Amino acid sequence: MKSQTVTNKDGFKVLLVGYNGANNTGAEARLLAIIEDVRAVLGESALITVPTLNEANLRRYIKEGPNLRIVPIPSIYFFAIRRLVKEHDLILLVEGSCYMDTWTSALLWVFLWATRCAHAMGKPCLAYAVDAGELCAFNQRCVRREANKTDLIITRTQAAADRLRSLGVTAPIEVTADNAFSFRTDSTDEGWPQRVWPEAATGVVGLAVVDFYLWPVVVRLWGRQEDCYKWPYYYSRSTERRRATEALADGYAALADSIVAEHDKSIALICMEQLDEPLAGMIHSRMTHANRARVFSSREYNASQMTILLRNLELLVTSRYHACVLSMASQMPQVAVGHDLRLKTIYSEIGLKDEFFIKPYSPKKHLRYEADEMFKALKDRVEKLLAHPDLVKDALCQGYAAYMAKTRRNRELLSAFVQAHKHEAEAVVLKEQSPMD
Repeated sequence: MKSQTVTNKDGFKVLLVGYNGANNTGAEARLLAIIEDVRAVLGESALITVPTLNEANLRRYIKEGPNLRIVPIPSIYFFAIRRLVKEHDLILLVEGSCYMDTWTSALLWVFLWATRCAHAMGKPCLAYAVDAGELCAFNQRCVRREANKTDLIITRTQAAADRLRSLGVTAPIEVTADNAFSFRTDSTDEGWPQRVWPEAATGVVGLAVVDFYLWPVVVRLWGRQEDCYKWPYYYSRSTERRRATEALADGYAALADSIVAEHDKSIALICMEQLDEPLAGMIHSRMTHANRARVFSSREYNASQMTILLRNLELLVTSRYHACVLSMASQMPQVAVGHDLRLKTIYSEIGLKDEFFIKPYSPKKHLRYEADEMFKALKDRVEKLLAHPDLVKDALCQGYAAYMAKTRRNRELLSAFVQAHKHEAEAVVLKEQSPMD
């Protein structure tokens, strides 16, 4: 099935519901790729609306125009989302971490609420190359009830589709790959890492770190300012969690120092989301060879620049799913430390899970022992890949080719979906525009 542009004389109105404006490289790459898909299918006359909790951040990489608008929404979003759904002809759920509560239930409920509103109003709703992960019992019931109201769910892995089916979701499901695989860098950004950091001429190892112990974000009426993500959402904090974060910073600092001292490599501390900056800063401050390390954050650099940085490393240690995805085009060796199913799934699909996927330690029992064991295993994998980078090259090459073939189906499925539901959407518009009797 080939994608094609749908005739769109009156300007189809498309709502993109996702994690927009968070200074997150993966979300930025996905959003830009999805906007390209919508334009390719519906043409330049389609009106695309991107709602956001952080308008200023989103404007860093999305430029408004006659047919592209940014709409700020409040933290308590129910009325705003309902109004936006009513105003649009097609609802796309564009958040990769769509059907999971790893980060916060509140983010999951945005997508379920948008689906519920679209279903009630007769608006076509498509979940576009999304994932499904761990859910508490309550949220499993919510997903089963609301996801079944989606007209089509496209998942970015077979495992995600299987998880939804196991929950009792019976809506149509197709399997492709993440939109970020089709993200295109800007040619003017080529070579920028070397220009801004010429001291790293001996080669760079990247650490894309995540403070696992901040999550999930919870709803509170008040709390410490430094623990507030955006009111009323606060990071999970406790004495145990703070100790676990300290151990994470100590372990990564020791690993980074050993890479500098034993291999003469510089260290890029990569913050794929602005939220990663505090941990990266802790690691940097604890390094003996801090002069050989530099922090690169999505707050300062756009998705094109961050992707080029990732593809010019000699080795990547990642806890971020999209660092894996966006770096894969270069087949640069990598090892993952992952706390949720996304990295575990992609490493399983490309055949690296058994050896090169490492689970983080618990913040509770035997913290120091478990932290030491994790970093011992991580250092072993790093040493192995620095000595023999070709160990994983074939798996990454074959995986990337397969994902590129699958991600091209996203646009084809979007085109077919719009063709199938265009008359339905037009009927709703005519009904809404007709005068009252």
